Amino acid sequence: MTEGRTADSARRRERVLKALDTAVRTGGDITVSGLARAARVDRTFLYRHRDLLERVHAAATAPAGDGAVAAVSRASLQTDLANALERNSRLAARLRQLEKRLSTELGERVWAASGLGAPTDIDNLQRRITLLEQELEDTRGELEERKQELTAARAANRELTRALNQS
Repeated sequence: MTEGRTADSARRRERVLKALDTAVRTGGDITVSGLARAARVDRTFLYRHRDLLERVHAAATAPAGDGAVAAVSRASLQTDLANALERNSRLAARLRQLEKRLSTELGERVWAASGLGAPTDIDNLQRRITLLEQELEDTRGELEERKQELTAARAANRELTRALNQS
């Protein structure tokens, strides 16, 4: 029974090695899942046999040996994917920023067009109100001074009238 199991394991090893050679020659997909599928073995078989797994990883990262254009390595593809994902994240953040700005701008335009909101020149109106309040206080001060002068003039007139009537 042990010999049968060893023979079966040897046959599966040969199928994996043959599938790996075929994938390297044809430039096929060199992944654990792809080779396990091509060799008709379970992926755990490759993970249990470290030497086979190391060969798969070495073949996946090695450039093409035919002198033509070097094959794209798994590491370079992963780097490209990471860069693309990062760029996608940056573009998504920029899109959210622009959408927020557009929403704010359109909201302000609709608010102003509806007439419900305050006029756009609130600062000018606030300055005008402050100026008018100061003028009002100045005018009240002048009015109070004139009232005092009038009261004093009336008192002087009464004194003069009394002095004339007594003599």
